[in-house]
Amino acid sequence: MAPQTLSRLLSRPRVAVLVALALPLAGQAAEGMWTLDNLPRDALQAQYGFSPDQAWIDHAMQSSVRLAGGCSGSFVSPDGLVLTNAHCVVGCVQGLSSPQRDLQNAGFVADARGEELQCPAEELNVLRAITDVSARVAAAAEGKQGQAYVDARNAEKARIESECVGDAADTTRCDVVELYNGGQQHLYRYHRYSDVRLVFSPEYAVGFFGGDPDNFNFPRYNLDAALLRAYENGEPATVEHHFTLKPEGAQAGELVMVTGHPGRTQRQLTVAQLETVRDVSLINTLLWLAERRAMLGEYGRLDEEAARQAQSDLTFTDNSYKVYRGQLQALLDPQVFAAKRAEEARLREGVDAAPWREVEAAQATARQIAVPYMLLEQGRGFDSRLFSIARTLVRGADERTKPNDARLPEFQDAGQGRLRQTLLSTAPVYPAFETAKLTWSLTKLRELLGTDDPLVKSVLGNRSPAQVAKALVEGSTLADVAERERLWTGGAAAVAASDDPFIRLARAVDAPARAVRQRQESEVGAIESRAATQIAKVRFDKLGTTVYPDATFTLRLSYGDIAGWEENGRAITPFTTMAGVFARNTGAAPYALPQRWLDAQARIAGDTRFNFVSTNDIIGGNSGSPVIDRDARVVGLAFDGNIHSLGGSFWYDPTRNRTVSVHSGAIVEALKSVYGADTLVDELLRK
Repeated sequence: MAPQTLSRLLSRPRVAVLVALALPLAGQAAEGMWTLDNLPRDALQAQYGFSPDQAWIDHAMQSSVRLAGGCSGSFVSPDGLVLTNAHCVVGCVQGLSSPQRDLQNAGFVADARGEELQCPAEELNVLRAITDVSARVAAAAEGKQGQAYVDARNAEKARIESECVGDAADTTRCDVVELYNGGQQHLYRYHRYSDVRLVFSPEYAVGFFGGDPDNFNFPRYNLDAALLRAYENGEPATVEHHFTLKPEGAQAGELVMVTGHPGRTQRQLTVAQLETVRDVSLINTLLWLAERRAMLGEYGRLDEEAARQAQSDLTFTDNSYKVYRGQLQALLDPQVFAAKRAEEARLREGVDAAPWREVEAAQATARQIAVPYMLLEQGRGFDSRLFSIARTLVRGADERTKPNDARLPEFQDAGQGRLRQTLLSTAPVYPAFETAKLTWSLTKLRELLGTDDPLVKSVLGNRSPAQVAKALVEGSTLADVAERERLWTGGAAAVAASDDPFIRLARAVDAPARAVRQRQESEVGAIESRAATQIAKVRFDKLGTTVYPDATFTLRLSYGDIAGWEENGRAITPFTTMAGVFARNTGAAPYALPQRWLDAQARIAGDTRFNFVSTNDIIGGNSGSPVIDRDARVVGLAFDGNIHSLGGSFWYDPTRNRTVSVHSGAIVEALKSVYGADTLVDELLRK
């Protein structure tokens, strides 16, 4: 977070925040990330005169797309064309790039479908059905506690997901999703596309124009838009449902809706859990991100090729640091915490407070194991793609010998397609970059666990982190996709026979990592989950389903309208124009437009709206979500929030939380006037 944006967050009027927190959830204008089977139709009708019927909901559901890597998108043509953000396809573009062909910085446009490039490890999911399986999961765990509770729930979820997938694993994905922090369990069945191809991605300089200084700010001037295409059987997928673009966009005050997949919010956590988030989780994560950012920056300054290799990692590390620092600053506001306590007190009034006390007691363990869990199970002590590959192979070899319902959830049959696709990605591995990341993270492992820690001694021996990292990377053959496939296909016997140094490292780390994971699941997660089920019942009894569940990277709808806000007595208008990006261009990063844009300036209609803000309630994971009007036409593409949205993980402030989107007209104008992609424009505008 830049100093000027931090000061804005610190100086925000607290009264507005407290009022927002004090209001009943269902009563806040535009608040909520609503599941499509429980939309607030009465509120929509009362505020906007709009109540979607089932046909509208089904169309929106099946036109919306989830990018399995953590973003959203939408079908925008019957031939499987998908609109999403440029920053959502960075992994694909980086994986297709090389020192000789830098698609990330040069941009890419497929002039014909034969030129579309298959992404190394992209998967698209389209929601087909939602089924309530709460009773079945609850019955399986009835009367159980601790690890037995965890195992019983995981086993039943595995059976449900496996039944759902059946023999259609290549085209079907099924996830049992916890809603209301475990109060409900719903089965989400998706159609799965594993052949996904890059159609268009702009140059990094315009997709991320303004860089970190403009991130989470407004006005903005970003073409954060990209196009993918879903393929089946080697041909563009034919889809029944898709949105169409409305180049005119929407006007100020007009109803707009976002359909997307928000990743995670924590609005229904207890006060005790929020204190752990504030005092432990966010602090540890921020320290790790800050040092990782410095390491990536140092590596990128070695030369032009090193900068290219580190570019996407550095971009997302910068972004994450700003997000988490904003969240921490929000939770450090004592008046906000007072409001959270008052909100919890109202919920606890007149009911048994035992569930809240149990959650509070579990936080001591959560705090105690936070650092080893982060380093070992989350893998932050081994910041290396090759280590991640090795862990998947080692754990997969062990887990796949077990009955499906006894495996760790990530190795169960329902997720095998995605797991294998990621493992066998053809994206290049850069040895020098791997060595730099691993040297740094092994140094952190030693620093945080201590030189005398048994695992640290086992991993480092008498060598330095740099020496160990160099030997691991130079001695490994896991960068070879064929070798990974041989080990995966060969199973436990092949992995056991492997002498690859990363395989040996993953074996050494596996037992202590599993041990700390088991403690987290049985001594923290199980207690929190059981208590959350009881708290959810209290919430349902008092409020019914007029509240929305926390985000879970599942399809949600958020409604609002196009509107600016007031900042320190100054009105922030909701639109920018394409002429504005040229006025903002300085020729120096991060405000340097690509040459192709400078050459096209005379052809661009400068009054075309570029970016806009709206009151929609979104969070990370919503990136790439379509912004649609009441006729289900795309008027924009969500890509960010403003600085006041950074507390959105914990609450929504209707006065100043804003979604930032690319205007549909800017997408069409850029494709036509800058990139000469008339065929794509015709496809986007085809009814």
